[in-house]
Amino acid sequence: MAQPVDFWVSIGSTYTALTVLRLAQMGADIPALRWRPFDVRRIMLAQNNIPFRDKPVKAAYMWRDIERRAQIYGLALRLPAPYPLPDLPLANQIALVGADEGWCVDYVIETYRLWFIEGLEPGQEPAISRALAAIGQNAGRVMALAASDEVAARLQAESDKAMALGVFGAPSFVVGEEVFWGDDRLEDALVWAERGRLG
Repeated sequence: MAQPVDFWVSIGSTYTALTVLRLAQMGADIPALRWRPFDVRRIMLAQNNIPFRDKPVKAAYMWRDIERRAQIYGLALRLPAPYPLPDLPLANQIALVGADEGWCVDYVIETYRLWFIEGLEPGQEPAISRALAAIGQNAGRVMALAASDEVAARLQAESDKAMALGVFGAPSFVVGEEVFWGDDRLEDALVWAERGRLG
């Protein structure tokens, strides 16, 4: 029996677009992942790990790399997408509410579609209302929950939990005590969950 795979997903991570949007293409064949929203920026700041700020050469490489990998998956992305995001925590607090209520996956997929295909920044309007409307959720109701101190504290707690597991970036996949970081490690995580090893 396969071990569970926790998908630590943080809206705001650029490479996570590749994972989320290719999972969306799979439809009914989407792997059984437990989507765990967290705030990757909280971890990166705690670890003094700011990979692209004031690094134009590295940022240019990132966008080109995402473009090349998107071609592998048949994704037509609009690059560069708006980045970095000012309201990253709020976008993930909404995802956390969605995880409670069962619509996290649909929300994250739609949010990344709006971000990387339509150029709308997550965590701000009109992206919030459009993403929630597209999945049949009332923006006013969801925002009242997501913006609460309780959900903000829970996002921090989830982020701290991810860091304690050894997660330092997104996307990350955790199988037991094994951490797989990066879009290109999704398949490795799924194999490990099935076999307990690679190869």
